[in-house]
Amino acid sequence: MNYFGTYLVLGFQHIMSWQAMDHLLFILTITCVFTWSDVKHLLWLVTAFTIGHTLTLALATLGWISVNPTWIEFLIPCTILLSAIQNLNFKDSKRRNSSKTPYLIVLFFGLIHGLGFSNYLQSLLGKETSLVSPLLAFNMGLEIAQLILVAGVLFFTTIVMSFSRVKRIHYVYVISGIIIGLVLPMVLERIP
Repeated sequence: MNYFGTYLVLGFQHIMSWQAMDHLLFILTITCVFTWSDVKHLLWLVTAFTIGHTLTLALATLGWISVNPTWIEFLIPCTILLSAIQNLNFKDSKRRNSSKTPYLIVLFFGLIHGLGFSNYLQSLLGKETSLVSPLLAFNMGLEIAQLILVAGVLFFTTIVMSFSRVKRIHYVYVISGIIIGLVLPMVLERIP
């Protein structure tokens, strides 16, 4: 496999592993309130997250910013917890809020997650002479995995909504409650 392909696969595998539980939970949290009819809105949210984590992933990997990893490891589950709590305000409405606030919040959360990715990527890169190609490939791998996860959650939601009598609002509450139960111990364990 070529150099670019190696980092592409590493980025993909970084998300598609149980070690990335925090990222998997975050994607589930922001996706579980949507269905296929909301895909445009969801893709804009995912794009905001992508912009955020791409920016800090690049800046931190290049050594232009540095944040204490202990704080990042604490803040990542906090972003998941806050997002899951926000889901408890879910209203099963066809009319979407046109506010830019959710995009800005998810963008900010993406900045935090990007700093978490950067620690992993920096350990992989070591003393590489050029960071642009591996950084681009790694990020592309992350994004491919993230889009697969989003599609998987949407398919799961469709199956649950189609073959059960569970109301969408109850589905969102149950998924969000499970996520809160899983992430709260992470937050408490990682307090700096």
